[in-house]
Amino acid sequence: MPVSEIASRVQPEAVDIDLDIDEASRTGWMRGVRVDAIGIGQRSGRRETLAGVSLTIQPGELVAIAGGSGAGKTTLLDVLAGLRKPAAGAVRHDGMPVTTDGRRLGVGYVPQDDIIYVELPLRRTLRYAARLRLPVGTAAAEADAAVEQVLRDLDLADQADVPVHALSGGQRKRASIAVELLARPGLLFLDEPTSGLDPATAAEVMTRLRWIAAAGATVVLTTHDPAGIEMCDRVVLLARGGRLAFVGTPAQAPGHFGVAALGEVYLPLAAEPDTWAGRFATEPEPVFEPVPEPTSQPASEPASSAAWVTAPWRGWWLLTRRNVEILVHNRLTMAVLVGSPLLVTSMLAMLFQPGAFEATGPADVGPVQTVFWIAFAGFFFGLTYGLLQIVGETAVFRRERLAGLRIPAYVLAKMVTLVPVLAAVSAVLLGVLRITGRLPAAGARVYLVLFAVLLAEAVAALALGLLASAAVTTTAQAALALPMLCFPQVLFAGAIIPTGEMALPGRLIGAVMATRHAFEALGRALGLADHAGSLPALAGYGDTFTGGLGAVLAPTVTLLLFSASCALATGWTLRRRAAGTRAR
Repeated sequence: MPVSEIASRVQPEAVDIDLDIDEASRTGWMRGVRVDAIGIGQRSGRRETLAGVSLTIQPGELVAIAGGSGAGKTTLLDVLAGLRKPAAGAVRHDGMPVTTDGRRLGVGYVPQDDIIYVELPLRRTLRYAARLRLPVGTAAAEADAAVEQVLRDLDLADQADVPVHALSGGQRKRASIAVELLARPGLLFLDEPTSGLDPATAAEVMTRLRWIAAAGATVVLTTHDPAGIEMCDRVVLLARGGRLAFVGTPAQAPGHFGVAALGEVYLPLAAEPDTWAGRFATEPEPVFEPVPEPTSQPASEPASSAAWVTAPWRGWWLLTRRNVEILVHNRLTMAVLVGSPLLVTSMLAMLFQPGAFEATGPADVGPVQTVFWIAFAGFFFGLTYGLLQIVGETAVFRRERLAGLRIPAYVLAKMVTLVPVLAAVSAVLLGVLRITGRLPAAGARVYLVLFAVLLAEAVAALALGLLASAAVTTTAQAALALPMLCFPQVLFAGAIIPTGEMALPGRLIGAVMATRHAFEALGRALGLADHAGSLPALAGYGDTFTGGLGAVLAPTVTLLLFSASCALATGWTLRRRAAGTRAR
């Protein structure tokens, strides 16, 4: 077959869509990138998900990857984007090998889930994204100008001050795309950008993607929507097992499969995947001329590194500010942050009689119970604050990680945002219990020590909650983790059964329970050992509370070490999960 005929089979035909692209919208885009896939193979366990996929995507094309469920569309997209390393073959962008280190510049990626915080107004969240993604040294005015430009480009200027959660489905999808367009990438990948949208909204999103390609970027997306495919320059159809069954224009696909309309190609493709994959494999491969060297540099050169690679403290500060603003704007979260401590504090005030530390009989263990439930309350506050902090924004974290996010800055920002809240909650708890007579009269020094211990425990529980939030995959799993993490803290704290009376495994488990160390430290600060003579029931606790204020330091330091260990484990878990998204 002559080369000219091959080219006519695979080269895009003009798409008749009126696109109004002004000069300002064209400015700053990186040159469109050519993508070459050479014999790509991928496996998931023993199952082959991609089999010898070879194709070329030309600069400035809008290309759809389509196929039935399980055909490997997202896998191929991720490999082409550099998120996953192929088991076989290679991917090149403009002739350069693609790495999977997550910091390739000039490449945008929009997953199915939203990659934009829904609590903030659209303009505010885009401004945070711009300051975190644009090169070091970008002036605030320049970053704001980039935000305003992308709002105009995606027809979102009228919605700029609307909270993201109040946007329509199509507007939210365009908002996620806007995040990726802030740096004007030359190559944009999107996973099912029209999934869940009605036909009119899906067409609107596809028109914007058509506009982005016309502005100069290379756009690659996965989809199963025939109407969306018809708006693309070319379509890549995959058969089951990740095998190429067709590469060409949408108009050529029905004739290739012997059907009347594009939407009907899935039937023969599903019925005879081996036949169509084998037939395409025997056809001559398309031939393209080499990509010419650019005659001039793109209007905006990519930076040598992402902003937070060279300025981690700047990234941490921006993340902290963003976290605070998100908390303020999220009414449900604020209700939990404020309402939960008030409810627990009220219940504790109602649970114990005034003068709980006064001896009423030889079997009275009221002081021990009071101290234990205060310790458990501090743990509960920290754990509930941390459990939902990460799992609800996994998609945003993964994309920002690919853009250069430093995980220590991310974890530290989460903790710094919530520690002042925990400090206020701890102070209120102790203050209410003292005013209502549930805690004994003591000097300011004693209550400062109580506050320090309770806050250290709450921070340790916060770090544990962040670790659990990083480890689970859904908010439902996070909710199930709450009782599983709380129950051992009650059982092995040494309050229900004194530590000295536990079996060896119980004592070992108790050694890593935050409530045990807080329980002992609070009891020592309040002088529970002094009650042993008048309350024989306390004799079973042995020397748990001996040592007074001077013995509070060791369990408090243990709590701080526990916090640091959980924070490090959270970072390790996030790193593994981020790496897993590229390697699986």
